[in-house]
Amino acid sequence: MSKHIVIIGGGFAGINFVMKLGKNNNYNITLIDKNNYNFFPPLLYQVATGFLEPANISYPYRKLLRKFPNARLRMASLEKVMPAENKIILDNGEMDYDYLVFATGAETNFFGMENVQKNAIPMKTLNDAINMRNILLQRLEQATITTDETEIAKYANIVVAGGGPTGVEISGMFAEMRRYIIKKDYPELIERADLSKIYLVDGGDAVLGPMSEASHKDSYKALTELGVIIKLNTRVKDFVDDTVIFSNGESIPAKTLIWAAGVTAHVFEGIPKESYGGGKRLLVDEYNKVANTTNIYAIGDTCLQTTDAKFPNGHPQVAQVAIQHGKNLAKNFTALAENKPLKPFSYFDKGSMAIIGRNKAVADIPKPNLHFKGFIAWLIWVFIHLASLINYRNRITTLYNWMGAYFTRDQSLRMIIRPAKENKAA
Repeated sequence: MSKHIVIIGGGFAGINFVMKLGKNNNYNITLIDKNNYNFFPPLLYQVATGFLEPANISYPYRKLLRKFPNARLRMASLEKVMPAENKIILDNGEMDYDYLVFATGAETNFFGMENVQKNAIPMKTLNDAINMRNILLQRLEQATITTDETEIAKYANIVVAGGGPTGVEISGMFAEMRRYIIKKDYPELIERADLSKIYLVDGGDAVLGPMSEASHKDSYKALTELGVIIKLNTRVKDFVDDTVIFSNGESIPAKTLIWAAGVTAHVFEGIPKESYGGGKRLLVDEYNKVANTTNIYAIGDTCLQTTDAKFPNGHPQVAQVAIQHGKNLAKNFTALAENKPLKPFSYFDKGSMAIIGRNKAVADIPKPNLHFKGFIAWLIWVFIHLASLINYRNRITTLYNWMGAYFTRDQSLRMIIRPAKENKAA
């Protein structure tokens, strides 16, 4: 009899788990996701800035699962887990399971700041990216017809909170757009270009904090050369009345605050409180089984695994950890069905990278401890991100758009498209 595995979430961890196990006749797999598509989070900011279409970085689950006869999709949201009954409650029904796997990733952490949560723009979903594109373009349009210089600055200023890869990459993209695109698209703003500023704010003492010292210096230099104003050791305290307020008392007039400053995991009703660790992450053993459960597992950003000797405080919440988690757990389920020993998870760090602009990037390769910058790092970034997209269609269309943008320093995807019933943003 085939065992039924229910996996919640089809991100990096979930989709790699399904693709690795989806042809194993010992299991039937149901993938549950609130969307009907998989998407590639590291390139969300390029959708938000009009350099990629949403379809370039997303793909329908049902078409993807055609290749895996033992896997099915259920489009739903999880509401409750009933471990004693091996059952979950969804927003559109119930489902029994033999094994339950959480691969729900993480959500934006606003650190309890209600005004920031209400008014800032997050960068976690495809909806966020499309919303950001619409808002930014609408605010530029408004700036062209505004005569008061103070108001123009509010519409044109952008504050990016968070100096990690997302914050660095989107700041660099905005800076290049301001230099090469906005002055062409919005000639009304040319004489007032000095009123538009891009700020990158981080509470640490360096951008790209987890990366090497060389990457800190190279990225800082590249961003400042592009005109980005970097404020380190500075945290956002509030965002009210079109003003970003910092913990040191300073403030910046801006309608646009992009929030890339932190994430937190989800809490699931029915899972014991004792099963959670820091950041609301589920505590798991070396085989990704959730603490205080017998047949529930967690992989990717949503879990906290402290059994890896190289990462005693848990793994970083990055794509490579999630991908390797998904594949390793799938292998262990195969081994379980064949009564073979399970393999403890050990993370292989392939390196970190961030792109800053055209021919500007940094990359750290831990073994053999190499650092790259400039055009070489940019090529590495392009190759890795193309290879990581889920299928050839995404890779080809993304490469086509990138080639066009590279040679023209432009792209023609800056359309404001909103559902008819949605309120206008200003």
